[in-house]
Amino acid sequence: MDTVKLRETDDYIKLGQALKKAGFEDSGVDAKYDIQEGNVKVNGEVETRRGKKLVDGDIIEYQGKQVKIVK
Repeated sequence: MDTVKLRETDDYIKLGQALKKAGFEDSGVDAKYDIQEGNVKVNGEVETRRGKKLVDGDIIEYQGKQVKIVK
């Protein structure tokens, strides 16, 4: 499983930003639409809020691929 590392000064990353950082999306607009359409899961549950705060240990699933948020 790939990871998205939080910056040392941050306690969280927003879902839309995490999708871009993981390489799942090229732009925030693409991330916004995929999230709103219910194509993204966080910890096994569909998440439709682009601003959802992800913390250490959260897992994003998109198109059958998973990424873990790490501190």
